[in-house]
Amino acid sequence: MQLYDTARRAIVPFEPGETVLMYTCGITPYDATHFGHAATFISYDILIRRLIDRGHDVRCVRNVTDVDDPLFEKARELGIHYLDLAAGEEARFERDMEALNALPVSSTPRASSAIPDIRGFIGMVLERGHAYIAGGSVYFDVSKYPSFGSMSGYSRAEMLAFARERGGNVDDPNKRSPLDFVLWHPSADDEPAWDTMWGRGRPGWHIECSALALRELGTTIDLHGGGSDLIFPHHESERAQSEAATGEQFVKHWMHTGMVAKDGSKMSKSLGNLVFVDALREDFDPRAIRLAIIEHHYRSDWEWDDDLMPRNAARLESWLARPDPNPELLEAVRARLDDDLDTPGALAMIDAAAAAGQGVREAAELLGVPLD
Repeated sequence: MQLYDTARRAIVPFEPGETVLMYTCGITPYDATHFGHAATFISYDILIRRLIDRGHDVRCVRNVTDVDDPLFEKARELGIHYLDLAAGEEARFERDMEALNALPVSSTPRASSAIPDIRGFIGMVLERGHAYIAGGSVYFDVSKYPSFGSMSGYSRAEMLAFARERGGNVDDPNKRSPLDFVLWHPSADDEPAWDTMWGRGRPGWHIECSALALRELGTTIDLHGGGSDLIFPHHESERAQSEAATGEQFVKHWMHTGMVAKDGSKMSKSLGNLVFVDALREDFDPRAIRLAIIEHHYRSDWEWDDDLMPRNAARLESWLARPDPNPELLEAVRARLDDDLDTPGALAMIDAAAAAGQGVREAAELLGVPLD
């Protein structure tokens, strides 16, 4: 199997052992699952299915970020407790994933479950001299980690721009460098807070995933993923603090998915240009929604178009008319998936087989599209 590795910026062999340790960044549960979310998680589901098909056991952890600013802000707006909001939206997300036939992952730990782990993790980073305390917060010192930025490959100017855009608070006067990032900071009056030797407060965003990955999977992960908007600062920061704490390689292979746009901009809650999965399910077979996602290559940025769902509803109908076995097609689709998860190529092969009156059952099922 060949997969693109973000850190090496090339398609390289992916050769894990019998058990594959995988961590994918999950949702911040404050709203419904939109199409961009679904595209990311279905891409990893395709990878998991092929790895299982190849004989691997896959241990995939997908966290729930239930300690984070957007969740608190939405809970304030609605006048409800943040954990009540999180529980409801997490359940809605799981219903969407089940409808889209995503395989259950090994665990879905919440950030709030990891506070003892996070405290211990921060202690390790401080002991190794990679962090400092200032203004009641604990910061990671990027100057003590010379390879900071090498995973993303971004310039300092690009990193600063992305940090500013994605909640990095580069103007924090307590920081020694604008690229330093928070590990622990004081909570607002209406936010959850926990006691530590550095003061009462809550964890920063990046440390939550590092602590959960270490607790659930160990010091080194075979593959870590998420949307390409997480490359920096989230995943770059995760890598730095994890390796600073353990002294070992954090991730062997970094895999990131492209962004889904609508009306010329990336789908985002702030812009409101969203297509929600639960709304689509009212009008379309969930299998057609899944096909609409995997019609695009996982690394590609792409734009929603109004013909997307009707086109894939018709595709599903053509496949349903050809539910017979076809071992040769299955092998061809396996080869396409082993070539950097080429789902568009796989779909083209299945479409051609269906049009020629040939069976497509096993090939469709490998893509998570049952025909019965």
